[in-house]
Amino acid sequence: MNNKGEHILLYQFRDQGRLEAVTGFLHRMGIRVTVLPDDAWKEKIGFLLGSRGFAAAKAEEEEFSFPHEVMLMQNIRNKRLDKMLAAWKEAGLAPVIYKAVVTPFNTLWTLKRLCQTMEKEHGAVTRAISEHEEQKALSEDIIDE
Repeated sequence: MNNKGEHILLYQFRDQGRLEAVTGFLHRMGIRVTVLPDDAWKEKIGFLLGSRGFAAAKAEEEEFSFPHEVMLMQNIRNKRLDKMLAAWKEAGLAPVIYKAVVTPFNTLWTLKRLCQTMEKEHGAVTRAISEHEEQKALSEDIIDE
């Protein structure tokens, strides 16, 4: 176990082989890993991390489905985060699109809210990149004419 409190929550890793590769990699990096159950979406991030002052959620009536892999990182920042992500790539692991760093603010959120926020932000970034590429292609077409 690490002494820096590094902890990663994994959610929706459906492929068992991939899950084993990811957890093995993180353990080799000295990072504590928790694989979350399907119904973890209703819990607050602080509760999922085992932080003091958080209680289990009351039952919710609605269901929530988020089909994407999520990686939530606690106490992994700056150079250590850069080192981990570089090693991840070097290990040949496919990237996790939906990842976030734990903050004092988002520990109060449910995993559902965090997933929805990441999906919304990912959609905005994807649209911005697509629009930029369209503009670039249009500019290149104009120059070629």
